[in-house]
Amino acid sequence: MNRYSFVAHIPDTRQSLQTASEIIFVNQGNINRIHYDRQIDPHTAFIEVTCNSEDYYSIRERLISNGFLRTSIRSLPFLKFKVRIPHISGALLEFLKITSESKAAISSIDFDDTGSMPDMVTVSLVLAETEKAEELMNDLRETYPIEILEYDVTGESLDRTIFYVRFAQQIRNYLEDDDDEELLMDFLKDINHTVQELMHLGNDPEEVFDNYLRCGEYLQATTGNGFYADVQEIRISDILTLFCFQLPGGGSIFLFDSPEEMVMIDTGYGIYVKDARKLFDYYGLDPDRKLKYIITTHGDADHCGAGGAYDVPAYMHPATLEIIRRGNRAWGSKSENSILEMVYTTMIALFSRWTPPKEENIRLFPESSGEFRSVFPIIDRMKITGVDFEILISQGGHQYGQLILFSPGTGLLFTADSLMNFHSFTKERQNYNSIADFLVTSVNVDSDLARSERKALLEIASEYEKETGKKCLICGGHGTISVLNEEGRLETYQEPEHYTHNLVQ
Repeated sequence: MNRYSFVAHIPDTRQSLQTASEIIFVNQGNINRIHYDRQIDPHTAFIEVTCNSEDYYSIRERLISNGFLRTSIRSLPFLKFKVRIPHISGALLEFLKITSESKAAISSIDFDDTGSMPDMVTVSLVLAETEKAEELMNDLRETYPIEILEYDVTGESLDRTIFYVRFAQQIRNYLEDDDDEELLMDFLKDINHTVQELMHLGNDPEEVFDNYLRCGEYLQATTGNGFYADVQEIRISDILTLFCFQLPGGGSIFLFDSPEEMVMIDTGYGIYVKDARKLFDYYGLDPDRKLKYIITTHGDADHCGAGGAYDVPAYMHPATLEIIRRGNRAWGSKSENSILEMVYTTMIALFSRWTPPKEENIRLFPESSGEFRSVFPIIDRMKITGVDFEILISQGGHQYGQLILFSPGTGLLFTADSLMNFHSFTKERQNYNSIADFLVTSVNVDSDLARSERKALLEIASEYEKETGKKCLICGGHGTISVLNEEGRLETYQEPEHYTHNLVQ
């Protein structure tokens, strides 16, 4: 038995839901999920069923033959016009017959024979096909004086009676392949599932839809001329420099640059690859010539999503590889089966042009060892541009398989998303990060473990400072490279420089 999903067209809610359910029942299907909300869209329902493959095709064919199945979510032509109709008995009926023959669904009609213009009718309607719209306008012009007020095929003018068509049209703007109808339909089903789940948690469905659109809009708006970054350039030694590039959305890129080689820790989103190249060039960095390898701290798209753009080895924990393969950021955690986590992973992968490292380039760290640094197992040791690092594995608070890097000799501590200086986030980054918090309720797959990890990392930094009298440079996955102040709180170590492409034009 397999699980299948359908997007159902509901022309008559009194009977259509019942008829669709009967078709599923008669063909041995069991309904596992159904979501229909007239206040969102009175013509669309989402149904998931369990059945065998033969029965699935029978259900599908019966739904199609009864006009209940949406196989496409493409935008429909919207037409609004004024038409002068003779003020005689039956004239309005004749006019409506013409619109019905064109398979038009009337959204609104305004007619009053006691008004100031008793023979004028204002009509808004939606048609099944663009060709039908053209035919209807020609047919009406032959019979009536008509003034076209609005004609739109983009979906911008569609009213809420066909909300999902309009929403899908907006989503297309943020997809790399906006003609992939099957992908869009599957994505829409996933989004509806999260709407249903978040409504159960007391959230407004409009806010859910809006957060998806906000995410796509922000990522698109911060590429090209809208791209920016905040940059810290820190001298580790006479021959070694550490760069921290805070991108507009998502995680930071860290680059170690020495005369002989360059090493990258995390890659940012795939959508920023071209902009990052310009950024690196401005700071005199040449990853094509000098980049030796990448260390991927974890499997979120903002940390590994541009890995495929660099043809070099990419080191990661085995769990991170599994998260990449499965496309579920919560894999391996107690939140693994959360629909919110699974759909968020899908959404951010699509919007951010997720291109993780090629599998042939992936190198795996050991899963565990008998050594510990505080509560974190030391799974490996390695030199990064000549600096000795311990590779620690987190407890899985933010994500299973997340790495932490600590250099006892230099006091460099890369904490990924387990410890960050939230006070260093700009307002724009705070607003963007709030989208993930809303859509998955928490960016940490285990909040209790995440709290204990933060405490342990602060203790590692504090102990290093007490033992050496030097500052521990805490490099969080987001925000600035920071140090502990006298109160034990994080503060920016060195104020970043603001970069835009205008600097190099």
